[in-house]
Formats: sequence, structure tokens, C-alpha cells
Amino acid sequence: MSKKSASAGADTETRATSEHAPDLRLWLRTLACTNLIENHIRARLRAEFGITLPRFDLMAQLERSPQGLKMGELSKRMMVTGGNVTGITDQLVAEGLVVREDSPKDRRAYIVKLTPEGRRSFRKMAEAHESWIVELYAGMDEKQRNQLYELLAAVKTSASTAAAKKK
Repeated sequence: MSKKSASAGADTETRATSEHAPDLRLWLRTLACTNLIENHIRARLRAEFGITLPRFDLMAQLERSPQGLKMGELSKRMMVTGGNVTGITDQLVAEGLVVREDSPKDRRAYIVKLTPEGRRSFRKMAEAHESWIVELYAGMDEKQRNQLYELLAAVKTSASTAAAKKK
């Protein structure tokens, strides 16, 4: 087995051993699961729709806000720089999937909206995306999925509380 193919199967969880703290091993397992799912979705979006995950994410934000969003708001929601949002938006404008309009309230800002074609394209992608997610969790029964959902809520609360104390 080549070095490249050996490392291709490796994930963040392989960094931990039984000597590491259980919380560290848990975090690495969570990260490994997130990376596996995200990489699968990235590959499927690229193969089936010729689109990147960041472009899909930007369109998802606009789908949730039919009145459109300012570039700064998109940047905040996507947790990326304004430059990244501008680049993605430029690509989507060129493809006729989104439009930029002058903001009626702020002459310095643009409002970005899905075009009718962008809305149709996004709906197709979103339906496929949902089916891929369902497929990825198909190995778990309903009770396990519900338990995991509740446990992750507890993790989210715990992490949020700890982060707030550090501010």
C-alpha cells in the first residue's frame, strides 16, 4: 500500500490512543465524523451539480432570505471573509444564479438575491443534499438518531457555556 493511499483512509480520530483523555478522543471522533460527512457532500455536489459547498451554502442562505441579503450579512452567516463572499457571488452572478442589486437603504451596499433560475437550481440541489444526508445516517435506527441529537445538544450547550465563561 502506498503512503498516499494509507493516509487517505486515515482521519483525525487516528491521532488518539487509549492514553489520551477520553474527552480528547471524543472530540477527535466528532471531528472525524464531521469531516467524513462534509467531504462526502462536497464530492457529491461537485460530481452531480458541478458546484462547490461554499457556493451551495451561499445559495442556501439566500433561499432562506427571499428578500436578499447584504454582502456583509452573508459573510457573517457563512463565517467567511467578505472577499470570499464577493468571489463566490461573482461566480454565481456570471452563471445567472444570483443578482446584485443596489441597497435602497445604503448606497454603499449591495443586496444579493437568487434569480428564478437560481431558485430552481437550488431546490434540485437541496433535495439531493437532503437525500444524501438521510443516506449517511441510514445505518442508525430512529432511536439512535434521536439519542445522538439529544447528546449533541448537550455538547453544544456545554461548549457554549464554557466559551462564554472565557469571554
